[in-house]
Amino acid sequence: MGFKCGIVGLPNVGKSTLFNALTNSSKAQAENFPFCTIDPNIGIVPVPDKRLDELAKISSSKKKINTSISFVDIAGLVKGASKGEGLGNKFLSHIREVDAIIHLTRCFDSEKITHVNSTIDPVKDLEIIKTEILLADIDIIQKKLEKNKKKLLNTKQINYLENKLKSLNNGDDGIFNDKEESKFLSSIGLLSIKPRIIVCNVDENSLVKGNKYSEMVEKNFKNEKIVKICANIEDEIMALDKKDQENFMNEIGMDKTGLSKLIKEGYDLLNLETFFTSGPEESRAWTIKKNTPAPEAAAVIHTDFQKNFIKAEAIDCNDFIKFGSAEKCKENGKMRIEGKDYIVKDGDVLYFRVNT
Repeated sequence: MGFKCGIVGLPNVGKSTLFNALTNSSKAQAENFPFCTIDPNIGIVPVPDKRLDELAKISSSKKKINTSISFVDIAGLVKGASKGEGLGNKFLSHIREVDAIIHLTRCFDSEKITHVNSTIDPVKDLEIIKTEILLADIDIIQKKLEKNKKKLLNTKQINYLENKLKSLNNGDDGIFNDKEESKFLSSIGLLSIKPRIIVCNVDENSLVKGNKYSEMVEKNFKNEKIVKICANIEDEIMALDKKDQENFMNEIGMDKTGLSKLIKEGYDLLNLETFFTSGPEESRAWTIKKNTPAPEAAAVIHTDFQKNFIKAEAIDCNDFIKFGSAEKCKENGKMRIEGKDYIVKDGDVLYFRVNT
């Protein structure tokens, strides 16, 4: 499994259309009225990786298993959701389980599709989402700090909560330099500390260069990851076969699909990378955090591999593809024997040796 992204935004910004396109699914109701997506739709999408395709071909693998990304289409929220407006806390509870949040905002004009606030203002829309998330987190922390619950917390945890509450009341998401603090705040389900990608849903003509609405977003959120996508175009692309997809994308000047953009930004945002295993039975991609030691990477395959780890035989996937097999890599000095302190690199092909 790669990572899980929740798609959030105000009603009628294109969440369900984008979800359908990304997951090649029609599960989500893409209707022109608020709250048409009441329960979250979940779609699991294989992460395309040409390196894995080559490895599977070279190893004549019976199975090829990509790593994956999960998208969760979550009901539209409105101003006051943290106090129960619209779908209220039902919306907020659904996004507590995701690794990152896609904040989708409308950056197109259309007389056919109503806007919940009557006017198109993507910056204001994003601020509404941010405010509701901050208010929801304030509520969580205040409940945690109630006298009867303080007994369950140590002094350090109380300080973490009080400092975070102060930041939230000042309208600040807060930046953590303390890993222990970040881990604790994540464990209680705070939303404001989740990484986010802002996605501008633009019209077809604005896909390459953007428009006045996407420029507003870029100007006001300079330090954030921002991706321009046309949800309707993505939906059209995913309905085509691979060759027609390429031709259509070339015609309209698209170099990457929205899915490819989101995967790249998601991996960067969450500090993730991929290693591979490859053999006659299967070639498989595995997702790990960057700077993961070899025994911890082995645990992604099977938890027993970590405690029984002896060594890892490591080959750069480019060398594997160049020489055509693990044996040929070994003959040419391209296979390394790595121990417990080895930090796995993106693109490593690994063979773990463990005690049985």
